[in-house]
Amino acid sequence: MRAVAMGLLCLTIPAGAACAADRDEDTVAKPVVPNIYLDLRTTYATIPAGTLGLGFGNTSLSAAFEALAAQRGATLPNGLPAAKSIAVDLPLTVDVSDRVSLYGGVSGSTTDIGGGWSTFDITSWNIGVQADLYQQNGGRIPTITLQSTLTQSVPNEQGMTNSFNNILEFDYALDKDETRGWLAGVQYTHTDIASLVARIRPNTILYAGGYYQWPSNWKFTGRLGVQSFGGAQLAGRTLAEPFTQPILRLDLDRMDDNDNRLFGITAQIAWMPKPSYQVTLRTPLYAVRN
Repeated sequence: MRAVAMGLLCLTIPAGAACAADRDEDTVAKPVVPNIYLDLRTTYATIPAGTLGLGFGNTSLSAAFEALAAQRGATLPNGLPAAKSIAVDLPLTVDVSDRVSLYGGVSGSTTDIGGGWSTFDITSWNIGVQADLYQQNGGRIPTITLQSTLTQSVPNEQGMTNSFNNILEFDYALDKDETRGWLAGVQYTHTDIASLVARIRPNTILYAGGYYQWPSNWKFTGRLGVQSFGGAQLAGRTLAEPFTQPILRLDLDRMDDNDNRLFGITAQIAWMPKPSYQVTLRTPLYAVRN
């Protein structure tokens, strides 16, 4: 009887007024299409002799140099040489919600170890997730974010590497709009090599910093920390010495009104113990942007 009554109501009252509530409910119930974009990152780095491509984040640089260490280490009388590298990372990213992002893609690089630049090749693939475990939302407890990435070098043969990178970060906003605040966190990277005679020990970074976003939507972020690396060995011979040294990262990003990144540039200096310099251009290519 209730269904019949509702049907009569829709017949006797103008359609625009009779079912307005139903249409409103349908509008609210429609899912919002998530952000979908190719998070294009282009990185240039210099690497001192006797170490690997280490530092903040998880790029193809580390996988490329780890593969180099495993495959060529036995023929390098003085360990790893000084090197320069250009890497391009192409992770397809989907912002499932304002709390969770999923990503996966490939990375390629070209390296110069003193004899000229190598051919640009695909050197690794990666998958990962970034999630806010807790959001501050004006409270006193900072936002807690976990990012986990699995990177595997290619080709899949003797000397390939599997790298697990985890970042746990605490973000304490100082205003309601979250345009300025403090950061603190830890990054832990563990790498396995498909070789019984090679080993790369874990790398850990402890850091603190802060950020400020201007009304023009330009955002500056700085992180200063200490990086501790356990070293790398091949067949009982040291390829990279362990060290504990400072590391500095500076980010300048152009955001839109909904905090989507439009452009970014990152500069990093890591002492290993000699300084390693890295510059990254971040130019997201959006298929869907909310």
